Amino acid sequence: MLEELAAEAQGMATRAASREFLGLAGPPGAGKSALARYLVHEVCEGLGRGAAAYLPMDGFHLSNAQLDRLGRRDRKGAPDTFDVRGYLALLRRLHSVGASSVYAPDFDRTLDEPIAARLAIAPGVRLVVTEGNYLAEDSPLWREVRALMTDIWYVEADDEIREARLIQRQLDGGRTPEDAREWVRRSDRANGEIVKPTRENCSRIVRLQESPQLR
Repeated sequence: MLEELAAEAQGMATRAASREFLGLAGPPGAGKSALARYLVHEVCEGLGRGAAAYLPMDGFHLSNAQLDRLGRRDRKGAPDTFDVRGYLALLRRLHSVGASSVYAPDFDRTLDEPIAARLAIAPGVRLVVTEGNYLAEDSPLWREVRALMTDIWYVEADDEIREARLIQRQLDGGRTPEDAREWVRRSDRANGEIVKPTRENCSRIVRLQESPQLR
């Protein structure tokens, strides 16, 4: 299946008269970021370095300081805890291919914070693979995100697999086992339930039980 997905992504990049945008939606822990990196790697292997670029929506998390100000840090990852307008502005800028690189934020899981300008999307990039929980959401602003995508795939995995990954993610970030389980129960699980109905807005369902590995 992974080879088929990589071939389809490469086909998007090959036939592009202008820059194409592939969105990967899905609940937390489904494997979206791993799949996005895999697809970018495979497209660049096939078409040359710089043919594709990775753009994570997580770079547009509000900072912890802003979440504290808003009283939303305990629900980090919910739709209203992202700078959707900032994400939209960057997507629109990337639709207008210029002569210089466009810098984009990334998310650092160790710091648990967005990092400005960590990523650079070069002018020669033909396919941008972007991923995030709410790319297929049918609500104001998120609907505008959908309109900027060439295609959107929905990435899913069994809830038990996802939650095990999410607990490990929190453990890796320094939480205790009890705090990690509580975070997943309170935040990640709730966010996942918001995302699941958006499955119907995607053109392809990708079911991942194991994260793809780069060769």
